[in-house]
Amino acid sequence: MTARTHLRPRRAFALKAVDAQSALWRLDWVMLVAVAALGVIGTLLVWSSTRTWALGSTGLVKKHALNLIIGAVMCGAVAMIDHRMLRAYAPMAYLVTVAGLVLVATPVGTTVNGSHSWIMLGGGFAIQPSEFAKVGLILMLSMLLAQPAEGTDRPRGLDVLFALVLAAGTMGLVMLQPDLGTTLVLAVITAAALVIGGVQKRWIILLTLSVVAAGVCVWVFDLLEPYQIARFTAFLDPSVDPRGVGYNSTQSLIAIGSGELFGKGLFMGGQTTGRFVPEQHTDFIFTVAGEEFGFLGSVTVVALLGVVLMRGLHIAKQCEDRFGTLVAGTIVCWLAFQSFVNIGMTIGIMPITGLPLPFVSYGGTSTFANLIAVGMLQAIRIRERPF
Repeated sequence: MTARTHLRPRRAFALKAVDAQSALWRLDWVMLVAVAALGVIGTLLVWSSTRTWALGSTGLVKKHALNLIIGAVMCGAVAMIDHRMLRAYAPMAYLVTVAGLVLVATPVGTTVNGSHSWIMLGGGFAIQPSEFAKVGLILMLSMLLAQPAEGTDRPRGLDVLFALVLAAGTMGLVMLQPDLGTTLVLAVITAAALVIGGVQKRWIILLTLSVVAAGVCVWVFDLLEPYQIARFTAFLDPSVDPRGVGYNSTQSLIAIGSGELFGKGLFMGGQTTGRFVPEQHTDFIFTVAGEEFGFLGSVTVVALLGVVLMRGLHIAKQCEDRFGTLVAGTIVCWLAFQSFVNIGMTIGIMPITGLPLPFVSYGGTSTFANLIAVGMLQAIRIRERPF
């Protein structure tokens, strides 16, 4: 074999790699750059909010960076899978996530911050199955609602009923932990899947009435935990008890307001350094952005999240099959709702719930779930066939 013949396979591979039709070129790079920017900003904010108390001053930020790297690998692996294969494995993914939720309810589960939602793995690592349940539920609902009834463009009634039963079971397991924030996200995912799937109006009305009835039952039978009731009380009037139930809301507003237009500078926030805002590296990380990066920095974070959501909507719109449209559209609704609630609770327009800010807050399982969702969006994008 001559040297020229030996080089032909390598040349062919190189040409294929740079081909405009290759998977690499078809990735949504605008979305990926926005996600990467949010990851970098989040790492800086986690570093700033933990450097005065975390072990070794950089212990948590290193762990957060490692989580982002692992999540990026997961994102790339999922992106390389044909999203139609994801449809075939949707039942398995859903069953695995439900098994995780059931396992949490056993003595294997661990309580953190009032929620029995974690499984400790040792070495300082833990997983929260309810985060993966978001992905599993999206895949399962999309699979069920993607198949239209004969002669129509709407899902079959039996499939809709089955989807509601599965969603209710998942939300019930999460609510038992109890984790009201994640339960609300799962409810939004279910509602989004039904609307995007084009179910008949009677199903939407039935679901709305069921939600209202469930809310009444929760109130009448006093099913909420005391700390959950306290959060709603603080939302309605933080000044009632600024040193108690209203403390988080009050300190959060002080931190964001003190940043003014340009912020105090990275590592220069007095509220952040003094740890006046609880859980500032996770649920309240937006307060660090407000204090140290100011209004302009906060708007930048919101704008980057908006870019991710808009690109996701574009992918959903351009997708050629119902399953891909359902997956992409439901992911966008999930990330949009969670971002709105997280930012809203720090500025006083939403009650406090334990929901992290996507791509920014410190976390392992939540980071993995968010980046897996981005990987699914990229998998759909790669295999689009626009006219």
